[in-house]
Amino acid sequence: MNIAASRIECRQGDIARQDDLQAVVNAANAQLRSGGGVAGALHRAAGPELAEACRPLAPIQPGQAVITPAFGLPNRHVIHCLGPVYGIDEPSDELLADCYRHALQLAERHGLESLGFPALSTGAFGYPATEAARIALSTVLATLPGCPTVRRVRFVLFDAAAAELHRRTLAALRDA
Repeated sequence: MNIAASRIECRQGDIARQDDLQAVVNAANAQLRSGGGVAGALHRAAGPELAEACRPLAPIQPGQAVITPAFGLPNRHVIHCLGPVYGIDEPSDELLADCYRHALQLAERHGLESLGFPALSTGAFGYPATEAARIALSTVLATLPGCPTVRRVRFVLFDAAAAELHRRTLAALRDA
């Protein structure tokens, strides 16, 4: 889907193997350390330098985003976002939207034309996938006009069901 001069894509894939994007977004923990899921995959692929670069930036709060070089990843940067833990960090919808908004704003400030997002907070943090997709996509749609440098946003989803959910949600928002 195209919004102004930007394109939004939703596809199944490995967030650590997006070699045509300038930045990828990490579903980070507060200490910006390696863990399971997206954070573990990105830290493993980037190498130990990523953990070293993250150390002085931690801790971050839900909704915040910080940026580091990507080291061994095929991207220039990693934008680390701490999504809310569903049912604990409130207001969870606003905090989740802040993650996407702040990541796009960081990309804009750093002159990045393309970035890839995972489905933030939907894994171990328990956010319901349908609601998370709606918040993510509506926030990106609302924020992109203020980020003219960002030409492409890709949602890189772990499985086919999540990719299809994001495609359907994007179509519904476009048609609304």
